[in-house]
Amino acid sequence: MSEAMVTRGRLIGVSLGPGDPGLITRRAWALLQRPDAVWVYPARSTRTPSYAFGIVERAGLQPPAEHQCLLFPMTHDEEKLVRAWHRAADAVLPWLQAGRDVLFLVEGDAGTYATFGHLARTVQAMDARIATEIVPGVQAFTAASAGLNQPLAEQDDTVAVVPAAYGVAMLDRLLPDFDTLVLLKVKPLMEPLLDWLQQRELLAGAAFVERVGAPDERHLRGPAMLALRGQKVSYLSLLIVKNPLRVRGERIRGCLKKDVA
Repeated sequence: MSEAMVTRGRLIGVSLGPGDPGLITRRAWALLQRPDAVWVYPARSTRTPSYAFGIVERAGLQPPAEHQCLLFPMTHDEEKLVRAWHRAADAVLPWLQAGRDVLFLVEGDAGTYATFGHLARTVQAMDARIATEIVPGVQAFTAASAGLNQPLAEQDDTVAVVPAAYGVAMLDRLLPDFDTLVLLKVKPLMEPLLDWLQQRELLAGAAFVERVGAPDERHLRGPAMLALRGQKVSYLSLLIVKNPLRVRGERIRGCLKKDVA
């Protein structure tokens, strides 16, 4: 068969939800049943198990004959990240070019702060004939909000989802415009964030959720969060902060307005 006649496989980002196997969607579950697909899944290092792979293990799913862990170091060093994406692309391209679909397993949602987008762009830069697909999933912050039995937003509430790495100065700029702040990747800034919550009188409406959906999930609310001072927390941690002090301006209800004849 000529090179031109070979059908390329697809690179599919399969979202698994944040940790509870019960949150895997039917679409993702169906893909994971395919014996002909290849699984790849990320890990931070050879010493750290893949969190995504752990979700499918807890679901009782068996990997196909061909599966591989891909290493993506936890760093902001652009050169190291680019090298990791290229190594991962080099690993999956032979399967894709041979017509095999490759499922990239992702905790949470593959389109929200996930590694999949970087890998997909790298693969397509190497071979533009490769098609990619994202299977959406439950995000950690929506699952966390549900676990707290607390709506994330109601009626005309505004919500900001930001990596906490931008610092507390950015949060002060967001407060006037948002009723709910979702702060991701809070591990490096727990102490400053606790100070900020106390100073802004927001502690009572805040909640900390760690490893949502996993067997060792932990959540603390309000003043109980102060117990986190001096503790190590997981990278998979977030804060949900309700802002009852926000003063709302005029809301233009254009979608509700009836035309007058």
